[in-house]
Amino acid sequence: MKLRGKKSDDKIETQMAPMIDVVFQLLIFFMLTLKIIEPEGDFNINMPIAAPSQQQNDEINLPDIKVRLEAAENGLLNSLKLGGQNLGNDENAFLRLNAEILKIIGRPGNPLTKDVEVEIDADYGLNYEYVIRAVSACTGRFDQNSKQVVRYVEKIKFAPPRREGAPGA
Repeated sequence: MKLRGKKSDDKIETQMAPMIDVVFQLLIFFMLTLKIIEPEGDFNINMPIAAPSQQQNDEINLPDIKVRLEAAENGLLNSLKLGGQNLGNDENAFLRLNAEILKIIGRPGNPLTKDVEVEIDADYGLNYEYVIRAVSACTGRFDQNSKQVVRYVEKIKFAPPRREGAPGA
């Protein structure tokens, strides 16, 4: 009786079709799970030519700017305050806010204003249009002569909203 067996000189060939299928499945998996984000470490940094002296840094400290918007019962603007100064609640209040911000930063396009931050603290019941007008007044103005926007402040942050009757309101 003769047993059949594989000959020692037969080569075992690997099948390529299943391997190609696995490679394509892995490729599709990685494509579907890829999250596209901005590259890390891509900072817009303007390096100084020479190290500034310590005296210059002490002299030029622009204060943080706090804008408070208080609402009336019906959601209209009751008062607009810059720091402790009341700017009113009429149509010109936001123009006064814009002028006061310009006084604080000195001149438009001042490179030191990149670090200045405006905090807007609005009442919970205030209509949203007043918050937008305050943000617009703080960030700059439209120059009629050059037909361009003049930037004052780039960083705006919002204080957490406070409801009436809540602690700290």
